[in-house]
Amino acid sequence: MVEWIPLLMFAAVCLVLILGYPVAFSLAGTAMLFAGVGIIAGWFDPSYLTALPSRLFGTINNVTLMAVPLFVLMGVLLERSRIAEDLLDTMAKLFGRLPGGLSIAVILVGALLAASTGIVGATVVTMGLLSLPSMLRRGYDPAIATGTICATGTLGQIIPPSIALVLLGDTLSTAYQQAQLNMNVVNPETVSVGDLFMGALIPGLLLVAMYLVYAVFIAWRNPQRVPPATDIGKVPISQLVANLLPPVVLIVAVLGSILIGAATPTEAAAVGALGAALLARLKGELSLKRLGEVGQSTLEVTCMVFMILIGAAVFSLVFRGYGGDDLIQSLFEQLGGGVGVAVLVVMVAIFLLGFILDFIEITFVVVPIVAPILLAMGVDPVWLGIMIAINLQTSFLTPPFGFALFYLRGVAPETVHTRDIYRGVVPFICLQLVMLVILAVWPDLATTLPQWVRSLR
Repeated sequence: MVEWIPLLMFAAVCLVLILGYPVAFSLAGTAMLFAGVGIIAGWFDPSYLTALPSRLFGTINNVTLMAVPLFVLMGVLLERSRIAEDLLDTMAKLFGRLPGGLSIAVILVGALLAASTGIVGATVVTMGLLSLPSMLRRGYDPAIATGTICATGTLGQIIPPSIALVLLGDTLSTAYQQAQLNMNVVNPETVSVGDLFMGALIPGLLLVAMYLVYAVFIAWRNPQRVPPATDIGKVPISQLVANLLPPVVLIVAVLGSILIGAATPTEAAAVGALGAALLARLKGELSLKRLGEVGQSTLEVTCMVFMILIGAAVFSLVFRGYGGDDLIQSLFEQLGGGVGVAVLVVMVAIFLLGFILDFIEITFVVVPIVAPILLAMGVDPVWLGIMIAINLQTSFLTPPFGFALFYLRGVAPETVHTRDIYRGVVPFICLQLVMLVILAVWPDLATTLPQWVRSLR
């Protein structure tokens, strides 16, 4: 019975989270409860808990994770400075007079916001408030309008610089070193957040292209569902340059500095936050009151992330103390079928867990358990990270528990039914699953660019 306690502990955490308790305290509380019972019954060695202080100090002292509050600050600044509103207005004037033009505008602006904010909830809510009423007023099918907004909002999971990739990169780096040490590798290789950014670039852009092709296809086959906006005027070149150039320059500066090795993700995030503050100031949107609101939002998100990190560290220690790593490895070995089956099982499990857990919980709880085993089997860490990111992006959209659906439902007008949102996201879920299959068949899409850039340094 004792050997199955790790799985029982994991199931207990999922149950507590479903009941609505805070994630960080659910993870730590459940773990400490199982540890206490195990110590009394003689099943658990309390010496494992002595490693907790050093683990927590290492988490707080992690330079890579310092990129999280800086990227959050950058995203919140851009969100509050009306840049998204100006971008959407410009793109709507550029494409809106075409059938499906507003859908194309939403996808392009969503991709730009994903590359600048990296926060799924903020992007979905912002795009829902700005574009959904306009699309509905001009006769767009509610399913197409809501599906497009939800899907483009989740691009922040995969398009760098993404907070999800920062957290995944740090977790996979630790898991990769652990896997190599378990294989007695004297000089273990490393995988960085920058590697994941580079690995995500081609799949992310390819996914945006697939969204655009779908929008054009719908406009060609059913133009009555996405009618042109005849009341929108043309956009002057000066307005196009003024609204499009600043965020694009900021994105290129942040991402480009990471890709060429001129800055670490943390340093690039600091540059991005400063650049976002300058853009907000130039637009006259950086008052002391606004700065206070931005600081408070950044502090709330950062505290949430690090509290979950602390709870996950406690859970991970107790899980390993009960032999959870050995149990998962033996289960993989009993499956048969080699690496392919193991990866498939993990992807299905992460997809299902995405219904009830946020990407942060999955990154800090599930990935540290399964990643060392998969990496020891020879799976490329960059490829695995991108597969997990796209998988989590898909779970954000999948009814009935997709987080993006809840975000949009909260800001959508009452005339939009929940079933419309569900119908609208189905084609995009299929596109994301196709992207997963493409990446599984051609892993070079994720691994070639990081290898090429590394060879130039």
